[in-house]
Amino acid sequence: MRTEDLLITLRQLHLPGFREALVLQQQNPQYSQLSFEERLRLLLEHEMNLRSSKKLMRRIKDARFREKALLSEVQTGRERGLERSLLMTLAQCDWVRNHHNIIVTGATGVGKSFLGNALGRTACEFGFSVRYYRCHRLLHEIEHALVDGTWGRLLDMLARTNLLILDDWFRDPLSPDQVRHLLEIFDDRWQRGSTVLLSQVPINFWHDNLKDPTLADAILDRVIHNAYKIHLQGESQRKLISGNLSVAQEE
Repeated sequence: MRTEDLLITLRQLHLPGFREALVLQQQNPQYSQLSFEERLRLLLEHEMNLRSSKKLMRRIKDARFREKALLSEVQTGRERGLERSLLMTLAQCDWVRNHHNIIVTGATGVGKSFLGNALGRTACEFGFSVRYYRCHRLLHEIEHALVDGTWGRLLDMLARTNLLILDDWFRDPLSPDQVRHLLEIFDDRWQRGSTVLLSQVPINFWHDNLKDPTLADAILDRVIHNAYKIHLQGESQRKLISGNLSVAQEE
């Protein structure tokens, strides 16, 4: 088979990584020194790496993260309320495998969203499905789903998602109906998935914010008891960034 025909066949078989690596091997005479098995292994590895990279990019796109964030960029320390040893433990994603939760509280701008997005990105890298929502937007999506008859489909999607990240938790007051809908979501995800909640409101105020004691008990029982709790402290990260920009402009 001619090289051109082989490349066409590889395209038809949807093996772009294999095809790309084959072209590279043909352009580099050093590959001729390798055995057939060694060259084949390299071709297959390139194909597998490309597929893994595409799957990761798809998971990241589906997650709809608010910002690009990596755990390596998260600031740690006692003054931040986050020890590096805990961050390294969370980076292994055993908490997702074991369906545990994470609650991150702290003042505005302290880095809760960044940490949540970084945890989600790491989960994507480990092959888990992730969805990020600002809480009011999830509630808006629920409202639309109830109107157009897709509420059951939305529930199923959220139940299947390995990691659900809810930002701005308790930013706005919740109506009784919204609390019931959130309970349905948490109930479906119980022991099936993990949840990260990011909130300015301290945990000890959550029960009162949910208003209905029965629904509050049910939700908090599914969220709090198996959760890592992190209270971030320190200067507003937005303020620090703005200060650094001002200094740079003056220079």
